[in-house]
Amino acid sequence: MGNNRNYSKELESRIETFKKEGRRPKVLLHACCAPCSSYCLEYLREYFDITVFFYNPNITSESEYRKRVDEEKRLIAEYNRQIDENDFEGMNSDKDAGKIDIIEGDYKPSDFYEAVKGYEECKEGGERCRKCFELRLNETAKVAEKYGFEYFTTTLTISPLKNAAVLNEVGEEAAKEIGGKVSFLPSDFKKKNGYKRSIELSHKFDLYRQDFCGCSFSKAQREREKMGL
Repeated sequence: MGNNRNYSKELESRIETFKKEGRRPKVLLHACCAPCSSYCLEYLREYFDITVFFYNPNITSESEYRKRVDEEKRLIAEYNRQIDENDFEGMNSDKDAGKIDIIEGDYKPSDFYEAVKGYEECKEGGERCRKCFELRLNETAKVAEKYGFEYFTTTLTISPLKNAAVLNEVGEEAAKEIGGKVSFLPSDFKKKNGYKRSIELSHKFDLYRQDFCGCSFSKAQREREKMGL
């Protein structure tokens, strides 16, 4: 399902429709970290009223979690400062950029471990990751419905290590779970140099870039790779 779809073009088509209608839909953007958010926010803020939802109970420790959420807030503050000061030098989007809000979800690692129970030995990118995506996007859908958003989506599709088809399937299933009251916005943010741009923006804003996805399993795998195992 979904493997032949071009999610990047689907998003562009939706945006063209919104532009013709002269409206800016409200979107709740699930964010995994500031580096991945950087390009997604730069791109989307021209066309949507964005609220970031930082919900990542998979992150391995309280200290790592705080680093990531604090960097997310710092990035958002910088983007909002640009609007206040009309300072868009070197930025790709400025014409209709809107301010960005943030909602911080609960950090309860026990929810993550319960969600992936029985899948602990799966390789990175496998079924354990899908269970993690389901946990985070199901919660995003519920929060989007609670606060009256028209759409929700995720920054996770910007990663070359993440399967965009799986993420879009999980997002669409999450929308169905809440009765279709909020729609999932399709995306593949890595396309059209999105990932490359995220690296440029990370350097520009000196963002903290972690070298593992977030959970204890991905951290352990990264450590093994560093040792050549």
